Amino acid sequence: HNINGCYDLEYCMECHASSNLFACMGLKHKQYCIFNKQYTKEEYKELVFKIKKHMNDMPYTDKKGRIYKYGEFYPAEFSPFAYNETINQEFFPLTKEQALEQGYTWLDRPKLEHKPTIKVENLPDNIKDTDSSILKEIIECGNEGSVCQSSGVFRIIESEYRFYKKMNLPLSRICPDCRYKERLSKRNPIKLWERQCMKKGCDVKFQTSYAPDRKEIIYCEKCYQKEVE
Repeated sequence: HNINGCYDLEYCMECHASSNLFACMGLKHKQYCIFNKQYTKEEYKELVFKIKKHMNDMPYTDKKGRIYKYGEFYPAEFSPFAYNETINQEFFPLTKEQALEQGYTWLDRPKLEHKPTIKVENLPDNIKDTDSSILKEIIECGNEGSVCQSSGVFRIIESEYRFYKKMNLPLSRICPDCRYKERLSKRNPIKLWERQCMKKGCDVKFQTSYAPDRKEIIYCEKCYQKEVE
């Protein structure tokens, strides 16, 4: 993961301009290291061979009975993050029950007890009608209750407020988590459909992330370039 200018690395992270590393992290300009410890070339080859053999002879078995030998990715139960804390939940959403059934962990977020000091309907519509006192307010999320993706309240921070003022934008009515969820809902799914160019007279077929039942007009690359040039 995140390897640059390297070759012959296994189970390594954040290593650069290195070669012949096994289970190392954060090394630069290194060779023949195991767990970040330096070895001679001969020692390295002998020990790596023994480690791989041990990984196959005595593989790790997780709580679901899945076996991990040499070459497998790390078991999910070793992850320091719960499934719903990771980007997986955005691309491949699971319920808590589904995640636990598959051997992942789940984070039950504690409910914060902050009480709102102002409701969204009482926020000024124009940013010019506000002042820095808004930074002290605890604002009730417009997606109150079970719809809200967070604790139901949020605050405006100083840099955010300056941005709103500079761009002449109204204060947000929903919390940052709900805003993020809304942005995700507008993103195309990670799935491709084979479709035909909708330009009259063009029969080019291609793959696109726009589903056939969507209203957008889609062109092949050649027709699109002609349309916008």
